[in-house]
Amino acid sequence: MNAPLKTENLPEWRLDDLYAGRDDPRIEADLAAAKADNDALAAMEGQFEAARAHPAKLGALLDRGLELYEGAVNKLWSTGAYASLSSSVARDDPAWAKFEGDLRARSAQIAADSLFFTLEINRLEDAELEAALVAHPPAARWRPWIRRVRLGRPHELSPDLERMLIDRGPAAANWSRLFDETLARLVANVGRDRLTLPAALNRLSDPDMRRRRQAATGLAKALAERTSTIALSFNTLAFEKQIEDRWRKYPSPAAARHIANEVDADAVEALESAVVDSYASVSHRYYALKARRMGRRTLDYWDRNAPLSTAQPRLYGWDEARSVVLDSFSSLAPRFADVAETFFAQPWIDARPRPGKQSGAYSHPVTADRHPYVFMNFMGERRDVLTLAHELGHAVHQTLCSPLGTLLADTPLTLAETASIFGEGLVFDRLLAEAKGEERLGLLAGKIEDGLNTVVRQIAFHRFESRFHIARLDGELSPDQIGALWLEVMGESLGPAVRLNRGYEHYWAYVSHFVHSPFYVYAYAFGDLLVRSLMEKRREDPVAFTPLYESLLSAGGAKTYVEALAPFGLNPREKAFWASGMKQLERLVDEFATLV
Repeated sequence: MNAPLKTENLPEWRLDDLYAGRDDPRIEADLAAAKADNDALAAMEGQFEAARAHPAKLGALLDRGLELYEGAVNKLWSTGAYASLSSSVARDDPAWAKFEGDLRARSAQIAADSLFFTLEINRLEDAELEAALVAHPPAARWRPWIRRVRLGRPHELSPDLERMLIDRGPAAANWSRLFDETLARLVANVGRDRLTLPAALNRLSDPDMRRRRQAATGLAKALAERTSTIALSFNTLAFEKQIEDRWRKYPSPAAARHIANEVDADAVEALESAVVDSYASVSHRYYALKARRMGRRTLDYWDRNAPLSTAQPRLYGWDEARSVVLDSFSSLAPRFADVAETFFAQPWIDARPRPGKQSGAYSHPVTADRHPYVFMNFMGERRDVLTLAHELGHAVHQTLCSPLGTLLADTPLTLAETASIFGEGLVFDRLLAEAKGEERLGLLAGKIEDGLNTVVRQIAFHRFESRFHIARLDGELSPDQIGALWLEVMGESLGPAVRLNRGYEHYWAYVSHFVHSPFYVYAYAFGDLLVRSLMEKRREDPVAFTPLYESLLSAGGAKTYVEALAPFGLNPREKAFWASGMKQLERLVDEFATLV
């Protein structure tokens, strides 16, 4: 049996290259600098429309205006990132919660004074803007950002209403804060242990079925005790979203996210349809095979991610995980490994689980003139190695596109998951190549389950969100109603071989994306299936693939997903594109069936 991982030796980040503490005078200096840039931009109000008949003048104004706008964004995002990063490892500290909330409110007030800018740009005609960008060539670099702003043009409100929404934003964000703090304080009684949410979720993959069952029931009870608070947050945020969606005349609850992602609703519908059509041949079939392999007719929900063997799973130390990730990245191109290595060499990763630290994982890009920070809870299991690769993939992506500047480096979700999922895939291929016998079967099962969790489960989440938001139109949903909807949708995706035991109806309550980023979740499935296609292209011609892939990442948000994938000969608007990705997952299930 592996010795328990000593988590006290895991890295914690240092944020002093951002700010030294809540009282660091650089925070006030940066807020003042942001206000100065914003005030200078506000002094230009009316000039853009006035110059519409003078292309060269309008182009120069746009260039200057966007330089000021990006300057303010850099300072506001830097201070905001510091507050968010610091609070995410101290959700039990009211001083950090207050700091984050107050800073968010101050930043919103500063940013509100430049609200006119995008509104005034959108009152110009396409031909007027294009003539300005041609007449003043330096302004042409902003074309992708202007294109993204113009996508929201049909849904803009009056300046007063837009200002009101900005002013009330920090107060509305307190519902998300309530959700975070509720889960950060969650302690599940599991056997003789008292586990935080990340630790309880981690134990659902324990090789001992008794320990898994204890974790599942303990977590279900802890969530049940909090669902009234979480349901209130969920319902309130959904109601506020309904009001804004109605005023903005969005055709569906997910429409705002589609616009932000620069993705066609048809492409998302094609993705959803392809995945749902594959439920039976991929998800339902796999779980039935897994049940048979484990000597069972059906699996309890806590067995869904259980290892096939009752032996303790192999644990990876931090240095070993680092080596696996860097070697895997290097196999694609040395530059990718070199960038990732910097995050290990510098105190830019926070991996140690501890009380007060929120669950989950992310790579925060901060701004293009800073560096990203990686956040995770490393427990030493295989999936933690893959999570490390995932977040470092994000960090490499964010670093490669940083020369574009903050506004152009900001990548829509449709492409933002590309490097992260690709990084996971590289690491898994390495682990699988070195495995034999039972270890290979276990890794193959893990690979399939990762695919199911990233594609099938996230599309099920998307369908749950869609049904919840539609049902919310008729009034507030009780925790029991939300739980019933959750069971229905998850049952569809998991199939008859997985038994949704009592308590599972509360598990919707810990999914943070439902609260923080409505309709974010389909981006994971989008990214996974897209990466499967990219990895096929790499297998066809590794030498030709690498520069194309690096170019895709370096482009950040400067290209749409259709433009970014065109050099690879891929068209994500077609259902066949997504069905092809699901076929690859189905082939893994075929291999698993043969081994079983």
